[in-house]
Amino acid sequence: MKMAWILALFGLVWGGVSQAGPVSYSVDGQAFEGFYLGSNKQAPLVLLVHDWDGLTDYEVKRAEMLAALGYSVFAVDLFGAGVRPTEMEERKRLTGALYQDRPRMRTLLMAALTEAGRLGGRLDNVVALGYCFGGAAVLELARSGADLKGVVSVHGGLATPPGQDYKQTKASLLIQHGSADQAVSLTEFATLIGELEAAGVTHEATSYSGAPHAFSVFGGANYRADADAKSWQRFTAFLGEVSKG
Repeated sequence: MKMAWILALFGLVWGGVSQAGPVSYSVDGQAFEGFYLGSNKQAPLVLLVHDWDGLTDYEVKRAEMLAALGYSVFAVDLFGAGVRPTEMEERKRLTGALYQDRPRMRTLLMAALTEAGRLGGRLDNVVALGYCFGGAAVLELARSGADLKGVVSVHGGLATPPGQDYKQTKASLLIQHGSADQAVSLTEFATLIGELEAAGVTHEATSYSGAPHAFSVFGGANYRADADAKSWQRFTAFLGEVSKG
């Protein structure tokens, strides 16, 4: 993955991105490594949260795509520097630990946001984007009342933990879900929509016919090009709508 990051760095510098590359930072004494692409000072910031395999080439590629559209991007690391699990049990352990410790999840997300600001990202114009596990994480950030313009979950976990709600949410939400997702049910999808409506949260929710879980992951067994293209088109339009100014 390091080589891919180096290639991304050279390509983006030549493409006009002012800052590009891995970023080391710490949270409560633990080392983390994110990835930052800085555009001009007025560019909206996208906080990008990874799937359960950690920050990989997939998130770097999505960050490149966003940078090409003129956005600054900080790809978050929620597991720790060098922790990029390849085995399912380890992925379950790492994500499970954060699901069981929601305050820690929020701390890590806010620390990443602070780091993005230190690097030059606009903290007054932020959209949080998450894939799969990252989708659940950005919804946690939305419920925390973080000052965001938008929150986007792509085939993410949608269940609201006991004792939580969306009453403090400030952001507009975009939920993108696969109708054939066997990991996150349509019942959970509908329940979330009901919760958002009850809380008066501005939202949009789309399900994509025939799309399974992780439908946007390039090269994955569940990748569906049609759903990916449609979801990306709507996401980028939404991003432009909520981050104006």
